[in-house]
Amino acid sequence: MDQQHSQLFKQLIVFICISTIFTVISYSYLQENNQLDSRNNHLEAENQKLTLENDYLDSDQLLDAKKNSYYSWTYVNKQANKLVKDSNGKFKKSWAIYLVQEAESFDISPYIAYELFRVETGNTFDPNLVGPETKYGKAYGMGQIMKNTAPWIAEMSGIPYNEELLFNPYYSIHLTFVYLDFLHKQYGNWDKALTAYHRGIGGLKNYLDKNGHAKSWYALEIKNNAEDYKQFTNAK
Repeated sequence: MDQQHSQLFKQLIVFICISTIFTVISYSYLQENNQLDSRNNHLEAENQKLTLENDYLDSDQLLDAKKNSYYSWTYVNKQANKLVKDSNGKFKKSWAIYLVQEAESFDISPYIAYELFRVETGNTFDPNLVGPETKYGKAYGMGQIMKNTAPWIAEMSGIPYNEELLFNPYYSIHLTFVYLDFLHKQYGNWDKALTAYHRGIGGLKNYLDKNGHAKSWYALEIKNNAEDYKQFTNAK
């Protein structure tokens, strides 16, 4: 009987050892898989970032523009230089070129978008900016886009969404134009579109109910500065 107990005890010890080894191996395998998934997600985000930057760097699009086009390369370069100068170099030349291109694509004044970025970032044009905590969360990037808004803007545009890309200036510029275009078409004027961008669609409704108009300080500052800037640059 003692021999049987001893044998059973040995078998139990062996079983426990095997189970422990299996558990350790399984855990290690799971950890390795999680690390690989994390690396893959990071690489995917980097790939999307590089794709956006490559799209910008492909200046053949600009060079193929009609010689007398309003948005010819000469015009784009000239406008970009003015934006860079106005920002004291904070708004990078490559961003400015991409912004002017997007403005052409969406038929939106580049000055509206530029002034929006200036106001949203407090004149820093910091692509890595994280806004203060609100009841809806934080806003991210140069366009200060909320995480609850960004995915459907990206989906509407037909491009992939990744949170890390909100800090990519080209991605932020593109999403901002997509959202502005949507809001302007939705409401038909810039007061409502800009106030909705700043306060959210629900916030616009509340503002309208309270004030009877959408001429918020945010909309007026962007519109007035954009118009002043347009007149100033066109006079030169």
